[in-house]
Amino acid sequence: MEKTFRVYDNSDVKAAVRGHYRKMRGNQTFDYVQRMHKKYLTFDKPMDLWEAMEHLNNLVDVSDPDLDLPNIQHLIQSAEAIRADKRPDWMQLTGLIHDLGKIMFLWGSDEDGTSQAEQWGMVGDVFVVGCKLPDTCVYPEFNTLNSDMSDSRYNTDLGIYKAGCGLDNVDLAWGHDEYLFQVLQNHKPNKLPEEAMVMIRYHSFYPWHTGGSYRQFLCKKDAQYLEWIRDFNKYDLYTKCEKTYDLAEIKAYYKPIADKYLGKGPIFW
Repeated sequence: MEKTFRVYDNSDVKAAVRGHYRKMRGNQTFDYVQRMHKKYLTFDKPMDLWEAMEHLNNLVDVSDPDLDLPNIQHLIQSAEAIRADKRPDWMQLTGLIHDLGKIMFLWGSDEDGTSQAEQWGMVGDVFVVGCKLPDTCVYPEFNTLNSDMSDSRYNTDLGIYKAGCGLDNVDLAWGHDEYLFQVLQNHKPNKLPEEAMVMIRYHSFYPWHTGGSYRQFLCKKDAQYLEWIRDFNKYDLYTKCEKTYDLAEIKAYYKPIADKYLGKGPIFW
């Protein structure tokens, strides 16, 4: 029987997943996101890429209804599927690191939702803050829990933004995507192509790339972004399985690629 993914509306979904999205929707306001940018985008914590990868052995994504394995296994599964399809080396590396922003839990806190126990500020489908929440969000019944939805500045279709401003000019809910994107933007040796950076930044933005929301903000280049994201999404979603890998065994293949695109020194988180 073919496995289905991202099924949230049946009794098999753990209460923890629903509880996660309740907290995420209620707490991720525009002001919260600005505070997280200021708090976490300091780029003052040097760490080797492979050390960071190892830390994801200690994190299970509570928002994922499909997989209960440590997050590093999902990353390797994604990368190996991209490799098996003989896609470019930069895309293989992107698959390997796309969730690496979740190491935020190392210096996160329960209060921010960025810890192992409280992950609502770190993982899960993201949405635009500063405008009306769409019904394409997972569990849209939680949208009313967000205080911004009773604030006239933020509860309209455009909110604080201009029509056609482009996705690069809106603020998304805080999480591992935006965190890793910003870290790599700040990483001077980074030679990953634009496609890779888009895949990293927007892969959890399901209300847009799968739900079709936020058309009011789209500009011409966002159509290209959508093609890239849908291509990557095949490997992010449909490679989830119970097969596990040893990071040490696959490192020999991926390390030269990582050195090529990210350099050999530490990354500043």
